[in-house]
Amino acid sequence: MPNQKWTEIFFLILISNIFEQMTKNEFQFHLAGASIQAYRFAMKFVNNKLPIEFRFVLELNVSSDEKAHDKFDIYPNDNGKISSEISETEVVELLYRKGKIPVWIDINVYKADNKSTTFKLLCAGRYTNIKKDYYYNHNGSGPFGIKSPILPPNYVEGTKFEI
Repeated sequence: MPNQKWTEIFFLILISNIFEQMTKNEFQFHLAGASIQAYRFAMKFVNNKLPIEFRFVLELNVSSDEKAHDKFDIYPNDNGKISSEISETEVVELLYRKGKIPVWIDINVYKADNKSTTFKLLCAGRYTNIKKDYYYNHNGSGPFGIKSPILPPNYVEGTKFEI
């Protein structure tokens, strides 16, 4: 039987598709789903054991956006900011601002140790609450783009490596 909390969130997501604004719960649901997808994708590339305990490192405003358009919120003070390892809840609290989130967030497995798997989130500097503006919304992942771990120099397709 599915977890009651996630069942309720999934129902809210279905209902919220009638509306344009992504809720904080819906954003957290997308983050959790993107994390699992990136985790599974990384397992095709790496030899490391990837623990299920997830942590996140964020790079904010990697697109270095200036005031691009009035419909987006821009946070120039985010330029060059990189977070320490934080939890899923802290990611949501940091990125969900005034009901808006970055238009794209690339996610990949960054590193792993005995305790946790750490993801890197590269975040656009443009924030919106309009779902059609999220780069990856067409495939159901909202703003999240699933990426491979950083490939080593001279990577040979099909061979696994350590991160």
